[in-house]
Amino acid sequence: MGAPLGIIEGYYGKPWSWQARADTVSSLKPHGYDFYIYAPKFDHFLRERWAEHHPEDEFEALKKLSAHCRSLGVRFGVGLSPLNIFRDFNVEERARLSGKLAALDEIGLDDLALLFDDMRGDLPDLAKNQVEISHFVKAHTKATRLIVCPSYYTDDPLLDRIFGQRPAHYLEDFGKALDPKVDVFWTGEEVCSREYSPGHLRRVGDQLRRKPFLWDNYPVNDGPRMSQYLYLRAFTGRPSSIGAHLSAHAVNPALQPVLSRIPSLTLAESYAKGEGYEYGAAFLTAATEILGRELALRVQADLLSLNDVGLDKLGVRKEKLRARYAAFEHPGAQEIVAWLDGAYRIGADEMPTG
Repeated sequence: MGAPLGIIEGYYGKPWSWQARADTVSSLKPHGYDFYIYAPKFDHFLRERWAEHHPEDEFEALKKLSAHCRSLGVRFGVGLSPLNIFRDFNVEERARLSGKLAALDEIGLDDLALLFDDMRGDLPDLAKNQVEISHFVKAHTKATRLIVCPSYYTDDPLLDRIFGQRPAHYLEDFGKALDPKVDVFWTGEEVCSREYSPGHLRRVGDQLRRKPFLWDNYPVNDGPRMSQYLYLRAFTGRPSSIGAHLSAHAVNPALQPVLSRIPSLTLAESYAKGEGYEYGAAFLTAATEILGRELALRVQADLLSLNDVGLDKLGVRKEKLRARYAAFEHPGAQEIVAWLDGAYRIGADEMPTG
């Protein structure tokens, strides 16, 4: 049984256009993608300046995207990161958070993601304080589904090195105290997990006292290292059997919206075909739908260079690839050219350090 599928736009770096977001929703809906959560890290009005209202033009664009999603039967959500609010959730902060939630309600939300990731977490009573805020948000939003991202959303010790050692029994304490109707994000055994197993997800579900809401960091390619690659290959390591252990499966896409749709389609096929899934064939089927046959075959032939080598290691191949894809007028080819030109590079200063 497959898990409900959706997109969480949760990357660092160059933002998608509003048209690209709408087109992605339209493209993926026929394949079973039924929710879209807008949570890009560049949106300061959801992060550093979270208590402030969006500028009018951005606010209207969000309302338009929400209406587009709902017209297609796709749930629309927003991810709010009230940075470090759990350090002192006082009367003033409650008022600011209440005002922000009221503003977001005007957009038209089905889902609200409350994100405590990328913040210092080695604090006393972290779980207790975050649960208190989560319950406050649940009581003050019109969204019918609340999904919370804990500060430690993976087993990966990378988070402890960057944001401080996680409190003992943090996940168990968080899950025990949190309203069972609230979903919880989880990225797996790593921040960017290579695979998921029913055993792992069952264990995490026991700790959280609910099925995890999977935040799948593939094909996202933000960061100084990952922006060197175009992750185009089909999904692997996600057997359909994991669906029974998830409340939902959200894909964090790449910086290239058109190209992101290729692996996204293969995940839907993986769930649909189960043990009959073949990732190579799934890639070509998805690429042909998104790019057309000629360009899909071209990308298939260049997968090693685009997906595996790394931009700075392409050498003389870079100009050959650029000339090859510049000959296509397709927006997917244009994304490849822009990537080759360095338009999607991300520096270390654009990433969180705690």
